[in-house]
Amino acid sequence: MATQHSRSVARLMMAPAVVLLLGWMLVPLTMTLYFSFKKYLPLRGGDLGWVGFDNYVRFVSSSTFWPAVQATLVIVGGVLIITVILGILLAMLLDQPMWGQGIVRILVIAPFFVMPTVSALVWKNMFMDPVNGLLAHLWRFFGAEPISWLSEASMTSIIMIVSWQWLPFATLILLTAIQSLDSEQLEAAEMDGAPPLKRFYHIILPHLGRAITIVILIQTIFLLSIFAEIFVTTGGAFGTRTLTYLIFQRVLESQNVGLGSAGGVYAIILANIVAIFLMRIVGKNLDA
Repeated sequence: MATQHSRSVARLMMAPAVVLLLGWMLVPLTMTLYFSFKKYLPLRGGDLGWVGFDNYVRFVSSSTFWPAVQATLVIVGGVLIITVILGILLAMLLDQPMWGQGIVRILVIAPFFVMPTVSALVWKNMFMDPVNGLLAHLWRFFGAEPISWLSEASMTSIIMIVSWQWLPFATLILLTAIQSLDSEQLEAAEMDGAPPLKRFYHIILPHLGRAITIVILIQTIFLLSIFAEIFVTTGGAFGTRTLTYLIFQRVLESQNVGLGSAGGVYAIILANIVAIFLMRIVGKNLDA
């Protein structure tokens, strides 16, 4: 049993790391809050003084704010649905004995290690190009007219690209959960005559509850700040401008640090609202 002295020594040794971590988080947040109350235009006069909540009012009353929030939530929701459903199916498939199982698992997980910018460029130029892209050739093979994915189906394209990146993560987590399932339960249900769908619904799916919760929570945290894929492919056009991209436009393109900082605070608030909502809806599985 740890003594009071040993606990004090442990706290003292952990203190530098804790202070560094707090500084790493609090300093940028404090600066964001500070600039959100100022009119700061780096290339057009610099610091022009305090404006109070004017930046917050201007940002939220902008005609682009709510469409950006809607686009963000649509992308997050679409990617979560695709990755969870396909992740479960892929995990169940990879759990089955097959030739070259290890190689297949590596190939399935590999896209997760590709940089977002690189994967977006690959999809944009090799798959979705309306002239020379793989999908264009596939469309022509079946006698259909190729479409310009990034302009005619822009939101679908972004969801496809991001889902391709995050599907390996969901598959890996869900595969680990499936492998921890007691095979005797499935064998007993099969001997009792339970069909595959009932075995999946009553045994496998409840067992995956915690893993699905973890996948949803972790992916949501990262997906709310999606930027690189949109920057490389559509540039925020065709209804794909998310809240993060809108903040980028305000800070770098419009050179309005104060307005962009106010948008950053709104992004933090949105992330916390979504996180609390998800914890209340699906987080109960962690206590089950």
